[in-house]
Amino acid sequence: MFREMRRVKQALSSEECISILKAGTAGVLGVVGDNDYPYTVPISYVYKEDTLFFHCAKEGHKIDSLLRNNKVSFCVIDQDQVIQKKLTTHYRSVIVFGRARILTDDAERRDALESLVEKYASDYIEAGKQEIERDWNRVCVVSVKIEHMTGKTALDLVKNREQ
Repeated sequence: MFREMRRVKQALSSEECISILKAGTAGVLGVVGDNDYPYTVPISYVYKEDTLFFHCAKEGHKIDSLLRNNKVSFCVIDQDQVIQKKLTTHYRSVIVFGRARILTDDAERRDALESLVEKYASDYIEAGKQEIERDWNRVCVVSVKIEHMTGKTALDLVKNREQ
């Protein structure tokens, strides 16, 4: 159903991919947008148990697209170092594919929002919880259950790892 990576030597392990997803602070969500054009948007997210969570407005291009087609991709770039003299880039990235679901259960929504606060504002948990309460009726929370995940690194980094 999903393509396998062509350059398997450069593939990151599942553990490395998960580590990148946990550590990343932003990624790019890809959806089928208006008139079937791809629509990509950078988002903040949290990874928990093979699922990504993010929040957004209750209306707009992203939500309209997810309601039409819940299949998404999501990309996180962990490393992107241009090596000019070699005309190459030392990179590490992860791409996931999954299905998005707008959370309606209050417990699920609260858990996801509190997880976002823990990740992005761990020194301000109480303030984060207050903001969750204040914006509760205005915020939409989305989960993406990961169905397929690949990670890739630059060939130079693979060679360095082998040495």
